[in-house]
Amino acid sequence: MKKTLLITLISVLAFSTIGYLSLQENSQNVRAQQDALILFKQFKKNYNKKYADPDFESYRFGVFSENLEILKTDSTFGITQFMDLTTAEFSEQYLTLKVNKDLKKGQIYQANDDVEIKEIDYTTLGKVTPVKDQGRCGSCYAFSTTGAIESALLISGVGEANTLSLSEQEIVDCVKEPEYNQLGGCQDGYMDESFKYIIKNKISKAADYPYTAVEGKCQDTSSFQKYAISSYVDIPSGDCKALLTALQERPISVAVDAKNLQFYTSGIFSNCSDNLTHAVLLVGYSSSSLKIKNSWGPYYGENGYIRLALGNTCGVCNAASYPVL
Repeated sequence: MKKTLLITLISVLAFSTIGYLSLQENSQNVRAQQDALILFKQFKKNYNKKYADPDFESYRFGVFSENLEILKTDSTFGITQFMDLTTAEFSEQYLTLKVNKDLKKGQIYQANDDVEIKEIDYTTLGKVTPVKDQGRCGSCYAFSTTGAIESALLISGVGEANTLSLSEQEIVDCVKEPEYNQLGGCQDGYMDESFKYIIKNKISKAADYPYTAVEGKCQDTSSFQKYAISSYVDIPSGDCKALLTALQERPISVAVDAKNLQFYTSGIFSNCSDNLTHAVLLVGYSSSSLKIKNSWGPYYGENGYIRLALGNTCGVCNAASYPVL
């Protein structure tokens, strides 16, 4: 009798403990959902997010909640404007760069071993134009191209950083197959092919040929004021020392693996491979990092910029080039 009673008491206690733990787990899940909902509401407000209907918003909240778990995996991660996109959606919309090294026909950079590699930041020197936003168009290559030319012009004494802005839309609309060996538009493109177009046709101001974030018909630009380049230079693939040497004289168009940059907010980033998917502009070097100008708007990352760990991080040394005025 006593043995039976003891077994019954143990069973009751065991079920009570399981029930308590289950309730505690459910309570934690509810709190996590509530916290996620608060963050989602703030996210919508910060980035002016609008959704077509409640069902679609509910789906995006689910994606947002799943991405919150990813943020725990890297100290440089935080809530960005891309938090409601799956990694597949982000890649399809933003990581469209196609690097075909066989098509590169620029001059090959010859590094001067006598050049001292010093810390430099062209943004503090006033030789970099403000950060732009490519929107939902895979036109990163066009922004890397114009950014490099804008900086070259500023260094040469042409224009001012806050007012000089060249036309990415002209590149999106006009640098296409078959002449330039790429689809162009919002699908894929490459800086070298864009440089080739500008050598032949020059480039308009953004004010005359404004950005729309969609591919359009190439316009007649004969009446626009245009800027010229004479050639472009390719830095040997993988030669990081040559890249830093060239950086002593100008910002440089580079390509990086940007898959995990979807969630970057601040800090020195190194969570990447060398699968080149995104074009950016290298604008600075310090003893701890490389400074990158991105084209996802000034509210992304560190006021629109990214800091990469030194070395060939994200393949930054593998497809670098710059224009010559």
